[in-house]
Amino acid sequence: MPAHRATGAGACAAPKNRDRASAPLVSWLPVRGWRANAAVLAGACAVPCAVLGASGCGAARQDAREVKRGFAMEVVKASFPRRQAIARPTSLELQIRNAGTHTAPSVAVAIDSFYYTENYPELASTQRPVWVIEQGPGRPVRTPVESQAISPPGGAQTAYVNTWTLGALAPGQTQTLLWRVTPVKAGMHTVHFTIAAGLAGRARAQTPSGAPVQGQLTANIAALPPSRHVDPRTGRVVPGQFPLIP
Repeated sequence: MPAHRATGAGACAAPKNRDRASAPLVSWLPVRGWRANAAVLAGACAVPCAVLGASGCGAARQDAREVKRGFAMEVVKASFPRRQAIARPTSLELQIRNAGTHTAPSVAVAIDSFYYTENYPELASTQRPVWVIEQGPGRPVRTPVESQAISPPGGAQTAYVNTWTLGALAPGQTQTLLWRVTPVKAGMHTVHFTIAAGLAGRARAQTPSGAPVQGQLTANIAALPPSRHVDPRTGRVVPGQFPLIP
């Protein structure tokens, strides 16, 4: 059987001496069956695969443009109510200040405590919420059409898991990140947060002593929400049970 010549950008160059018969790229024994065909296909694929591998195709490193160094950062405010109740919305606020002399490329906050792992069998997901995030940090993205947003993620959301960023932070400046959440699991829970100066891992946020910038906040979530009622005289919702009318 004559050899087939490849055409296109990845084709091999033609031999200089056209008088000589070019040897086939793949040769096989006259054996019938799928085993022989598989061997032929494997040999035929070896050449183009080698060409593609030698071409060095691939994307650039995600951290190629992020400077590798430490940035002095400090948390000037960490606010989260210690006493909470199920179904009562609350807020987690962090204020981060650049205490150094260099601009941090992208100050990021990672929080790994909004969820817990449940090992109950046959669950669709083992990650169960302690707090439901109603709105994340950053300005909500404007929708192209008139619609009602349900739990908007906020403009600071990233493709990384449980990580938010508001971008670069100049020396002496402060960023405020605010999460509006609703507790859904009763008990004592601790929120752990870690600050980074970049998303790729090369720009590190550190204290003046060189330690990582991180912290934790503890909240006690009551199993029942506090009693409230509508004041019939004002029409406003006020704390406490509705007074009994004799």
